[in-house]
Formats: sequence, C-alpha cells, structure tokens
Amino acid sequence: MNDSSTGRSGFPPAYLDRVGSSFTDFLATAAPDLLPGRRPVPTAPVGDLAPHGTTIVAVTYDGGVLMGGDRRATMGNLISSRDIEKVYPADSYSVIGIAGAAGIAIEMVKLYQVELEHYEKIEGLTMSLDGKANRLAAMIRGNLGAAMQGLAVVPLFAGFDLDAAEGNAPGRIFSYDVTGGNYEERGYAAVGSGSLFAKNSLKKTWRPGLAAGSATRTVVEALYDAADDDSATGGPDPVRRLYPIVYRVDAEGAVRLTDAEVAAVADTIVTERAAADSGTTTREA
Repeated sequence: MNDSSTGRSGFPPAYLDRVGSSFTDFLATAAPDLLPGRRPVPTAPVGDLAPHGTTIVAVTYDGGVLMGGDRRATMGNLISSRDIEKVYPADSYSVIGIAGAAGIAIEMVKLYQVELEHYEKIEGLTMSLDGKANRLAAMIRGNLGAAMQGLAVVPLFAGFDLDAAEGNAPGRIFSYDVTGGNYEERGYAAVGSGSLFAKNSLKKTWRPGLAAGSATRTVVEALYDAADDDSATGGPDPVRRLYPIVYRVDAEGAVRLTDAEVAAVADTIVTERAAADSGTTTREA
C-alpha cells in the first residue's frame, strides 16, 4: 500500500515530474537539504578547522587545454594531506580544479559532475562550454554564506569547446570568485594560495601555440615555482612518488596524464634547477 505522499510507482511526485534539465533544481524540489547552499551556515569563522586545497594552474595549447594541481592540503599551519587530488574531469570534454575548503569543494565537484550528466541525459546533447561555466558559477554563488565564514571554494574550470568557430582556439579557461563571478581567462590562469607565484612563472614560459609537451612542462614548472615560495603548495616528492595531477583536454576528450609522464617532466625540471644552482655556486667560488 502506497502512502499519500507517493504515487502509484512508489516514488514521490517530484521524481516523476520533469522540472527541467538541471539536477540541482531537481534536488531543490525533492531534497533541498542535500544541497550545500541549503545547510546551516557556521556562526563563526571556521576556515582553519577544515583542510584546504591550494594551487591549480591551467594553460591553453595548440589543440586544447591542460590543467594541473599540486597534491598538498593544509589546515592552518599543518599539512593535513600530502596526496589529495584537486583536478577532476567534469565531463568528457572539461575539467575542474579545486582550491579552498577541500570537503565542500569535492562535494561540489561531485554534484557538478551529476549536473552535467543529468543535463545530457534529459536533453540528449552535451551542454555548451559557456553553459557549463555558468552552471558552476551558480553553484559557487550558493556557497557564499559558508565562504563568508572561511569555507570558500574557488575552482578553476577549463574545457575543449566543441562549438568553437574554425580558426579559434578550442581550449578555454574560466576562473571564479567567491560570489560566483565568472571570468574567461586568455592563455593561462592560476588559483589558490600559490597562484601569484604560479602566474609569474606562466608569464615567462607560456606563449600562444604551444605544443602539448611544452604546455605540460609549463604547467608542472608553474606548480614547482609556486611550491618554492608558498608553504601551502606541495612540490614534487620523489621519495613518496607524489607528483602533480595533470589533465589534458582536446578533441579526443579529457585524459589524465600518467604518473610516469608527469614524473619525467618534474624530474627534468628538478635536475635542471639543481645543475643551475651548482653552476652558480661554482662561479661564485
């Protein structure tokens, strides 16, 4: 026997009524308590009590876009994790990197992945890259209350534009602020505590039309430089075999580079820096 709150199928009415192609809108109707933005906001700043992800960088190249993130999470002045993952595929042709309150950010990424998949199943087509960027902005805006108490989430979003006009660069990058402001970046971008140092590195090493291999080095080197000056950003760790996570997005889709591929690039950078420092010491002597 079905109770009065369910239909003949046994599901509540919200599960049977089409409310649109947005999974977030569906949750707002069916189970609003599951949305991060609908939960009680802390009454005092609690930012130092939660692990935070740090530095994410992205660059365009000839054929697509690359995004990488270091592996460290911090909690105040402590290292809370050395191997956190901060870059995820959003769907087949886009990626998202998280900086800020790690727990909320990871939950937001999972909800965003379902949001894009739900849209594709309902509408029968892939959402445009601009539409994906705008949907993410709305989710960030919903977290504003928690952000004001120190639990901010500031992601970086990038993807391959399937609708790009011929002759236009298909790789695009979008950055955000805590209010949900959405800004398209040109060429490269970085977010997180080490972003200032990463951007300084990107200014010197990025140029239009980079090949994929050169762009990979640009991403890894920017993260290396950020770790050199920012204590919250983790550098390559050959002892634990921990290296940045890097995704490449092109016409074939989003692919995570293997640890061996990233390690080869990082180890080359470390070796070159060590040789340069050794040469400087020799000349000074």
